[in-house]
Amino acid sequence: MEKVKRVFIRPNSSLNLLSHREIDGLTNPDNQIHALFKQCALAVLNTGVEEDDASVLNQDYNDFAIRVIPESRGIKLEIENAPANAFVNGRMINGIQDHLFSVLRDIVYTHHKITSGGRFDFNSDAGITDAVFRILRNAGVVKPNRSPNLIVCWGGHAIQRNEYDYTKDVGYHLGLRGFDIATGCGVGAMKGPMKGAVIGHGKQQIRNGRYLGITEPGIIASESPNPTVNELVVLPDIEKRLEAFVRLSHGIIVFPGGAGTAEEVLFLLGLLMHPDNHNIPMPLIFTAPQESAEYFSNLDNFIAQTLGKQAQRFYQIVIGDPEKVATLCQQGMEKVHKHRRQTNESYAYNWMLTIPHEMQQPFDPTHDSMRSLKLDRTQPPHLLAAELRRAFSGIVAGNVKASGIERVKALGPFQLTGDETLIQALDELLGNFIKQGRMKIKGAYKPCFKL
Repeated sequence: MEKVKRVFIRPNSSLNLLSHREIDGLTNPDNQIHALFKQCALAVLNTGVEEDDASVLNQDYNDFAIRVIPESRGIKLEIENAPANAFVNGRMINGIQDHLFSVLRDIVYTHHKITSGGRFDFNSDAGITDAVFRILRNAGVVKPNRSPNLIVCWGGHAIQRNEYDYTKDVGYHLGLRGFDIATGCGVGAMKGPMKGAVIGHGKQQIRNGRYLGITEPGIIASESPNPTVNELVVLPDIEKRLEAFVRLSHGIIVFPGGAGTAEEVLFLLGLLMHPDNHNIPMPLIFTAPQESAEYFSNLDNFIAQTLGKQAQRFYQIVIGDPEKVATLCQQGMEKVHKHRRQTNESYAYNWMLTIPHEMQQPFDPTHDSMRSLKLDRTQPPHLLAAELRRAFSGIVAGNVKASGIERVKALGPFQLTGDETLIQALDELLGNFIKQGRMKIKGAYKPCFKL
């Protein structure tokens, strides 16, 4: 395992100054904020490494250390035993260096606002939406005075090669039409659309293309930023990450994936099915190569069996036709543009979208909370979607998040109970994910759940 013994770096652009109070929290190795920054920093320094188990990184780099050093002209970082793949000729790669300070910026800003007199209001729906906006604005990713053109691409990090090539083809056709790309910033279906868009932008001589990666501390170690990301933002938790996606996006494309992709789809369908959102246009396209058509056939059946046929009207399924996907996005973008202009809604941030309180609250997947999920049809479909989303969120935690993995090791698989038909639908969908190898990049998969 090659490592760089010691290096000092300064920010290029993303962060220059910290207050004394902010620095105090980062210079104490026993402080929670320092531990969080160290975990995320190690993930960023492993950009391009396809590993979805945070414990492997921690074991391989158990001597990794990072310190913030205040200087009269700003700050610098002292790093020990960093992954050698983050360097060229002894110098840290510029993009990785920027990502490192982006992580520092977001973690410090969020922590400071939470702890300094409650400057973030996490007790109200409007307060949470405002907090997400301010984190994104502080990161410089809310872009005013631009027509709607940001396409969010969701999909798995453990996908087949032909599926990855297909995501690049879609990204290429999006790039040719001038669309910018946002993803969860990892590999697989998060990396492919960005790489394709780079070529499309290049052919159109677009030099300011955006490749936005949106992540959160619990997932970044399993989805280290891919090398194409040129804007990185870290939200405090998965719920605020999901809100950031839908507030910033002007259209969403879903590629094949595993439990995390199902979680994202259920979150979005829960929003679109909410009565307050019926008149808000949000282009949503499910797409895959011809060989993977069964994936969306299975997901479509699952949605019909759990949320009802009314949920199916919110998306289109396109198989094996990247150009059609891009054309549909362009048509949908015209509707988004027209709606926002008529309603005086911001092009940069979708304030009008109603996100129910139940979908904004952080879900901590413990064995008790997973067992207590209300998986039955005695509730409105958008609230059932929220409960199903939490179930998949817990499975993601048990698969790749350090805290979830430890809980499963200590107490066994998470248990999910509910209506027989819902549990059967879950069993069928998750069984297909496992058979298709969509739950883990490397090694045999041992389920972290029991139905």
